[in-house]
Amino acid sequence: MQPLQILIFTVLRPRFRAIYEPRTYVPDEGKRVEPFSKSMLLWPLALFKLDYQDIKRTNGIDAYFFVRFLRMMVIIFLPAWLLSWALFLPLYGAGTTNGKTGLDRFTFGNVSPSQQARYAGTIIFMFFFTPWILYNIKKEMRHFITTRQRHLVDPEHSKTAQANTVLVTGVPRKFLDEAVLAQLFSHLPGGAKAIWLNRDLKDMPDVYERRLKACNKLESAEKALLQTATKLHLKGKSPTQAAGGKPDPNLPLAEQLVPRDQRPTHRLPPFKFLPFGLPFMGEKVDSIDWAKKEIVETNRILEESRAKLKEDIDRPGVGDDEHYPPLNSAFILFNQQIAAHLAAQSLTHNEPYRMADKFTEVAPEDVIWHNLGLNPYEKRVRTAISYAITAALIIFWAIPVAFVGIVSNVYGLCTQYKWLAWICKLPSVVVGLLQGILPPVLLAVLMALLPIILRLLAHFEGIPRRSGLELSLMTRYFIFQVIHSFLIVTLSGGIIQALPGLLNNPASVPTLLASNLPQASTFFLTYITLQGLTGAAGGILQIVPLILYYVKLIILGSTPRSIYKIKFVLRNVAWGTTFPSVTLIVVIALVYTPLQPITAGLAFATFALFYKLWTYLFLYVLDQPASGDTGGLFFPKAINHIFVGLYIQQVCLAALFFLSRNQNRKASAVPEGALMIVLIVFTYVPFRDLVFRSWVTLIVPGLFSAAFHFVLNQSYGPLLHSLPLTLAHKSYGMPRERSLPSGEPEDDMAQENADADADEAAGGKKRAVAIHDTRGGGTDGFDKARRIEGADDDNDIRPMREPSKNMPTDFNHPATVEPQRPIWIPRDEFGLAEAEAKAMMAEGIDVSMKDAEMNEKGKINIDGRPPNDMI
Repeated sequence: MQPLQILIFTVLRPRFRAIYEPRTYVPDEGKRVEPFSKSMLLWPLALFKLDYQDIKRTNGIDAYFFVRFLRMMVIIFLPAWLLSWALFLPLYGAGTTNGKTGLDRFTFGNVSPSQQARYAGTIIFMFFFTPWILYNIKKEMRHFITTRQRHLVDPEHSKTAQANTVLVTGVPRKFLDEAVLAQLFSHLPGGAKAIWLNRDLKDMPDVYERRLKACNKLESAEKALLQTATKLHLKGKSPTQAAGGKPDPNLPLAEQLVPRDQRPTHRLPPFKFLPFGLPFMGEKVDSIDWAKKEIVETNRILEESRAKLKEDIDRPGVGDDEHYPPLNSAFILFNQQIAAHLAAQSLTHNEPYRMADKFTEVAPEDVIWHNLGLNPYEKRVRTAISYAITAALIIFWAIPVAFVGIVSNVYGLCTQYKWLAWICKLPSVVVGLLQGILPPVLLAVLMALLPIILRLLAHFEGIPRRSGLELSLMTRYFIFQVIHSFLIVTLSGGIIQALPGLLNNPASVPTLLASNLPQASTFFLTYITLQGLTGAAGGILQIVPLILYYVKLIILGSTPRSIYKIKFVLRNVAWGTTFPSVTLIVVIALVYTPLQPITAGLAFATFALFYKLWTYLFLYVLDQPASGDTGGLFFPKAINHIFVGLYIQQVCLAALFFLSRNQNRKASAVPEGALMIVLIVFTYVPFRDLVFRSWVTLIVPGLFSAAFHFVLNQSYGPLLHSLPLTLAHKSYGMPRERSLPSGEPEDDMAQENADADADEAAGGKKRAVAIHDTRGGGTDGFDKARRIEGADDDNDIRPMREPSKNMPTDFNHPATVEPQRPIWIPRDEFGLAEAEAKAMMAEGIDVSMKDAEMNEKGKINIDGRPPNDMI
């Protein structure tokens, strides 16, 4: 199957650039990459030469560190593969008398009771493997911190509004005034430049959504009208042609070309709570007339509401009679980037939970607006409820999964239980479908629903940013995966195999468990192999996106805007589910490497394939939105997932050592078990020496993972989110310091630059060339917020987005500032589009026919971006 997928990719790749190389022409000039390979057959060589360093410039820091994590796993498992095969294959498989066959010959449990001394090799391996993992973790965390800090102070980033703004929640009523907040934060360097109070907008967001839906409906209806006119003309059935080609000048052009009964119509929802209409229910309306009326009405409502909102903003202080009273949160734009980070770290208020939650690196597109007004106590209660439901979900998820398992064995059950006998009487085809097709479909649906449910729980918790939802989901989903997809499978598989022996000879429980638990590795060998071979081949072929691309164009590509979204808005990755899927393989590989050494080789191959696959995807196919980039904060969470794997590995090995029995049924591997406990609990190296510059000091007896993990978090934890004062001078617009003492972060960053250069040199010729996009942007939107007297206007901070004059560039809710999205319709050969556009503009509706036209067959072609870049 995999060779066939590679062959299909080889044939299709040159012919479908929209699927396999869209980043060569879709992004802005500064973000594009060179063509992948002009040769149909030499693409593997081009894939091998791809430089993952370019991802940092073309697709963001999150994507870069995801690929860097895969690279780290390749480096970790390469020596683990070589050493484990050289050591464990003869140690577990040669000259043993346990009678196991196949892959089970090479498992920890194949060592016979009379050969327990061989377990000394396992503990020796662990005392080399664990320090190697910890060394790589420390090295990568150092690189992560330096790279993230360099990203934060990069001039292209540090001069954006995103880099200089803090979201503060839980603001007491006394401080819900721009001048008061400005005074409070005036103690920080440079003070505040602009402040946006978040307000209770009541029905404004709903009206704004109504207008967007009406705009979509109007574009779709106008397209349908134009296509109907074109088809009637081709068939000679238009009213003008039926009248002998003499149009009635008193009728609008639309009625001259399309009969009234063939105009687009739809039904309104029969009940207000329904978001859509139902067949044969509700009022039937002309879609164009209804949508135009809806847009005019919502425009009027929004204009009136915005006028009242302006009155509230211009009024000093907090009044009880405000139309839109402020909520307990605010965005604060600072004149200096370091001030934003100091504000986020400072103890702001003297009462519990007041102004305690502060968020840096906030982009307007990343904000969840309706989560900004939660009471801080309510938010903590919601958090407790959210995690309680998550825990219950993890525990009780086994029930629907077990039901799927029951369905998969329905034929056996119907022969055993009389009340299910009717199933056996069904046609064999139906029973086959129930037993063979339905269970995998149900399981796939269950696993697809799980991330949605977990993401909703994180949303309920009150997290104010979408990127924060993904960070929360990553933790929840990983816990679920480890428990359900790993621990339960491991324990149930081993115990079920040992069950007959346990029932017949209860005294042999330790020996049987130690022998049979490692045999669950066969399932995981298959799992890793499928992930590596099938996952990599399927990932590069992308047959589903290829099919969906053309299905969407046929079914959903009805308007210029929908066609643009399908063709030019690239796919992205949901980190909350993607990262845990990879770290689950890490956990499996870490745990089973000393128990079944073949795992290490398969893990190395899987991560090597994934490393090249995702490098290709992020350079040529995917596009992560800058607004959702966390600066790599998913990476340290993934590092913590490695420690989870280490803990499970060491606890399992210690338990297996203690369960091992010799031919006299006496404990035979107590020293090895004790050394594993030492590896878990004690450390020979003082804590202060754990974060060191030389990896040699790691290889000492008694080094343990938990202490290293603790010190790693203590050392690097404070550096994950905030910018240190020692780097403040590197931000945009800040004067440079003349000199720094040797060994300070400046030198570390220089060393990291040298390391990066060395990596690039070792990687061979770079295949993807990216150029920083240095185009400037306006600051028109900042005058919508209340300016702070004395703010440094010379410090040019440009918005994160670079929109047109009609787009918001600040931290106001879109409903309060965004104009009506222009109705984008294509030109046609009859002039009907122009006539419709004039009619809409006469009613005050913004409309455009730019870069879109409909040909004589009714097909729409576009040659540019949507009007005002409003997608």
